[in-house]
Amino acid sequence: MAVRVLIVDDSGFFRRRVAEMLSKDARIEVVGSAANGKEAIRMTQELKPSVITMDIEMPVMNGITAVKRIMAIQPTPILMFSSLTHEGAQATFEALEAGAVDYLPKNFDELSNKRDEVTKILCSRVWSIGIRKLPPKTQATRTTAARSTGSATTTVARTRPAGVNGQHKLVAIGASTGGPVALQEVLTTLPANFPLPIVIVQHMPGSFTEAFAKRLDQMSKITIREAKDGDLLKPGLALLAPGGKQMTVEGRGDLLRIRIRDSEETQTYKPCVDVTFTSIANVVPANTLAIILTGMGADGREGAKLLQKKGSTIWAQDEETSVIYGMPMAIAEAGIAEKILPLQSISSQIVSHV
Repeated sequence: MAVRVLIVDDSGFFRRRVAEMLSKDARIEVVGSAANGKEAIRMTQELKPSVITMDIEMPVMNGITAVKRIMAIQPTPILMFSSLTHEGAQATFEALEAGAVDYLPKNFDELSNKRDEVTKILCSRVWSIGIRKLPPKTQATRTTAARSTGSATTTVARTRPAGVNGQHKLVAIGASTGGPVALQEVLTTLPANFPLPIVIVQHMPGSFTEAFAKRLDQMSKITIREAKDGDLLKPGLALLAPGGKQMTVEGRGDLLRIRIRDSEETQTYKPCVDVTFTSIANVVPANTLAIILTGMGADGREGAKLLQKKGSTIWAQDEETSVIYGMPMAIAEAGIAEKILPLQSISSQIVSHV
């Protein structure tokens, strides 16, 4: 069964270009196009697409307003096209908070200078979100989930390596597609006196991570900011890996610091969860709580395997609440997750665990 796509953009040229690229994938069918948000709402009701691609800046009705209306009357997976600027980042986060599930840069040259590769990335994203059901709304289900955490949580009993004392010194979180909203759900509900440092790796462009960290910081009781080279890890401080770079942790004992370096051309993810997790396994081998949230692919699996082998604790988000059940599924299938949790209960589980 084909994934049916509605393309929304005020540029006729861009609509045709997206349609042309999507037509290269036999699994995808473009069923219509709209020039503004108002048209998008009407056509969504008429055509009932599997996926909508949505521009942000449009006349008559912008993309953010359209996302809110569509999610209220006919919830549909929406992929936003965004400019990779500070303003574009803010608008994209608003769209994601309104219900959009993913985003891509509108300037395809920022994805790749190879047309075939851009087409492959676009089709892969559209297909992946089109075949998934939308996860439950986090805000609407938070109270219910908190009350039913026991029944919603899958716990896998494991034997820890000898000598592990179970005392955690660090929380490490990895995420990709759907991660911005998932991280907001987890981090904004942690208490101000949270006793451990947190490091976060979210697949995100370099122009977005500072704005994202500031947005999370404004909404949270703990301190959240983009990581800088040499930053010390401190209780109640969450450091977000800068986009386009690689973040590692070094040091010993209670004196741990962040190192930021340039990514290599051959590295698929920039930042990469595996890079960060592997470095943590070398300095906090048995004292880390590592959590993999929603995301495409399997980034984080190898680093999590190493952490688990050395005695650290691994959790994964469950399938029902994941936008894309790729990264968490890789953890679950590897058999290293001690808990598989619905998004809405992860924060409370962290607090009670540490």
